[in-house]
Amino acid sequence: MPWSFTFPQEVFTSPILAVATPITVGSLVGYLVNRKGHTKQLYGRLRQPPLRPPAWLFAPVWTILYGMMGYAAHHATTTATLLTPASAVVDASQTLYTSQLVLNYLWMPLFFGLRKPGWAMANMVVLGGTVGKLMEVWWNTDRTAFWLMVPYAGWLCFATYLNASVGWLNGWDFENRDGR
Repeated sequence: MPWSFTFPQEVFTSPILAVATPITVGSLVGYLVNRKGHTKQLYGRLRQPPLRPPAWLFAPVWTILYGMMGYAAHHATTTATLLTPASAVVDASQTLYTSQLVLNYLWMPLFFGLRKPGWAMANMVVLGGTVGKLMEVWWNTDRTAFWLMVPYAGWLCFATYLNASVGWLNGWDFENRDGR
């Protein structure tokens, strides 16, 4: 089998691992970026656009979205085994899924850790394209997986608005916002 960029197959075939893995890794990324509590402080210091959610809302929203994404990946994997040829669909689906998760996990370190909203925005654009392609694959192979991703795609659109607005309102420079 050719090399591909995916989680181990067990992550996709087990509903528990499929749901727990993105939640656990996403929580770990958030913890590592915010070890000293600077993320909330920085978020509070930035000029914010209208419709910004309170900081406390992000953790529960991402927990739900990561769980839905994980279950969608599991469902798509188990459904694709019924298709012919299944391996090509499974490989494409799992590679796109893993790629979008990695891009998702990179956003917080880029935006808050490195304080580079422009890089985070570029990452968000690539992430959106990857999620769009994944949803196209799932539309053609597993409509349940597709619909489970719709809230995530909607949140990414909103997150793109927030990233672009916060970047623009703050001159795309966060360095002077917390004394670093």
